[in-house]
Amino acid sequence: MSTTNSPENSDPTGWRWAPIWVLAYVAMLPATGIAEAILSLGALTTIGLMAWARFRGTSRLLSSPAWALTTALFFAYWLPELISSIDAVEPGQAIRKSLLGLRYLPFLWLAAIAVATPRARRITFGGLGVIVGLWCIDALIQQLTGHSPWFSALDAAKQAIQHRPMCSIASADRITGPLGPCNPKLGIVLASLSPFALYGAKRLWGQIGWLLIAMLVGVVIVLAGSRASWISYALVLLVSGWTVLGWKRLLGVFGAGALVLIVATFTVPQVHDRIERTRMAMAGDQSDVDEASAGRLRIWGAAVCMIRQHPVNGVGTRDFRESFPACDPEPGVRAAWGDGPALHAHQLILEILSETGIIGLILWLAGAALGWRAWRFASVDDRARARPAMLALGVTLFPFNTHLAVYSAFWGGITLLLAALYAGSLLSRETGS
Repeated sequence: MSTTNSPENSDPTGWRWAPIWVLAYVAMLPATGIAEAILSLGALTTIGLMAWARFRGTSRLLSSPAWALTTALFFAYWLPELISSIDAVEPGQAIRKSLLGLRYLPFLWLAAIAVATPRARRITFGGLGVIVGLWCIDALIQQLTGHSPWFSALDAAKQAIQHRPMCSIASADRITGPLGPCNPKLGIVLASLSPFALYGAKRLWGQIGWLLIAMLVGVVIVLAGSRASWISYALVLLVSGWTVLGWKRLLGVFGAGALVLIVATFTVPQVHDRIERTRMAMAGDQSDVDEASAGRLRIWGAAVCMIRQHPVNGVGTRDFRESFPACDPEPGVRAAWGDGPALHAHQLILEILSETGIIGLILWLAGAALGWRAWRFASVDDRARARPAMLALGVTLFPFNTHLAVYSAFWGGITLLLAALYAGSLLSRETGS
């Protein structure tokens, strides 16, 4: 029987490379310039593929529902950025940056294409899980030797090409793995991407595989020293673990995790410092809480001030640092984070409101409602194949936690990528996983 009408054979072959584009982008996140080049080239390639598919009259590379949800989620993110540019410190430059942000849209279509069929989805989700595992091993090597092989290789390549290092900081106060000392965000990145590793391990090796990967990732996240990443990873274990292990065994996992944290507290200086800060915050007054949270209370107070002054469309994305001095609750007092203004609000809702205003929050909530509606009306099979991406996106945007700057190129790119993987896997053409 002929198979020419199957989805895999009726589409242009170019879409088969979509998973490779996505995995290359994630793998090169430590090298920002290379990752941005991959993103831009992938966006141009996607536009060309879609135009060619339309010209040839072949079936679409992406299902209409997946295309619509991916596009809607992008505009829920991007329109607040554009609207806030009107009141930015430099409106013209802000508008230009917003327009350049449109390059993310075709790349998100590419990411959705990368999970549109079972084969592509296995490659993409499995590849992301492999990257998480390799980054964890690399981080453990750094903990033992003081050097990250992944980052060292990228740094050597950059010096050979451009004759300058990727980072001028010799070391950081925590393990940073492939991301390097100039970008100490390894813990929160691993926490967000960990569902792909955990669900992949469960599919290949069952409960034992899930437990081993959970332990590997958990140890690295503890060593990475970010308390926000600890919260995010605990959510990942809670949501994924109860379906894999059941509640009783999951309690054992959390007990083992607590034991690891206790041991690390007495053996790893950066972990001891985080625990000591947490203890100080719980036992002290407001100034102790602010000091223990690296000045978060002061930053959040400034964010509230910006919201009051610019309630409609905010101060402009990435202009938090410019507006901070005028809203600093303690002007002239050295901040807990060191010299200079705060760079962003460190909390998702406050960042959206302070930088994009009520309009931005409404658009974000509209996007969240569309994403939730798609999940609510999806079939059991649809939800099963989208669960890793759903969980990754959910913990990334979990509102009761501190956050990286969601409108930065690094964290914004990861967030948008996860949104596209969620939409593409949930609303693919396939009737099964």
